Amino acid sequence: MKFIAITGSIGCGKTTISNILRKQGFLVYDIDKWVKYLYYKKEFLEVIKKFFPECFENGVFNKRKLRNIVFDNPCKLKQLEGLIHPFLTRKLKHIIRRNKDEGCVFVDVALLFEMGWDKYFDYVVLAYTDEETQKLRVMKRDNISAEDFYKINKLQMSGEEKIKKADFVIETGCDEQKLCRAVFDVLGELL
Repeated sequence: MKFIAITGSIGCGKTTISNILRKQGFLVYDIDKWVKYLYYKKEFLEVIKKFFPECFENGVFNKRKLRNIVFDNPCKLKQLEGLIHPFLTRKLKHIIRRNKDEGCVFVDVALLFEMGWDKYFDYVVLAYTDEETQKLRVMKRDNISAEDFYKINKLQMSGEEKIKKADFVIETGCDEQKLCRAVFDVLGELL
């Protein structure tokens, strides 16, 4: 089995690359979906309530409030990551065991290097684009301000650092046809 990470900073096109791979019949897991799933689990929300009670109004969890707290306070962000990352690591190890007989498995994971997960993968594919393109994509997709984008982006490892660590880099600031060609070129080298 080849276990391949698709990574990149916020708004760099990881999901677009993942969707191209899915359309080609590849198995692609999405870490962000695992995180979203956590926020629907009663047990997890009870833990969040202990550490971030100000994110609950009349018993209802306010994710936007949590986001604002953790992106303004690096200590709070580390605290939240300490709650989430152990679950994600267990889930990732389960996926590795469960798919050991598959030919090729992809995992879309934004904070791959930041979490030290690159050690679990045979190859790392980096989705990359310039910061202005990132900003415009994220502002449109998430309906956030430029200021909020910069807060989030500065918490992640720079694209330049990620390029040095990645096995393959796919430039995503192009049209869909060129992007598909770039993905297929990388697939040709991986398979």
